[in-house]
Amino acid sequence: MMGIKDVRAALKEKTAVIGLERTMKLLRQGKIKKIFLAANTSAQAKDDIRHYSSLTKAAVEELELTNEELGTLCKRPFSISVIGVKA
Repeated sequence: MMGIKDVRAALKEKTAVIGLERTMKLLRQGKIKKIFLAANTSAQAKDDIRHYSSLTKAAVEELELTNEELGTLCKRPFSISVIGVKA
């Protein structure tokens, strides 16, 4: 799966932004180039992200992983629904 490799690369390069609030803040400023969403991200969060990403031309990719699996992939002890990649 390409998305998982991209997430790992962003984490390794330290360009990943973890969390909806931090990602949205940078997305509104035009500082995010790509966003990864967990499969079970809330509909409201998905709508907000799609709206702002269409304005800033950021790519949005939905992963097949749940937020718990995404947290594990990122080696964090909590669930992660949204990961942004800084531009």
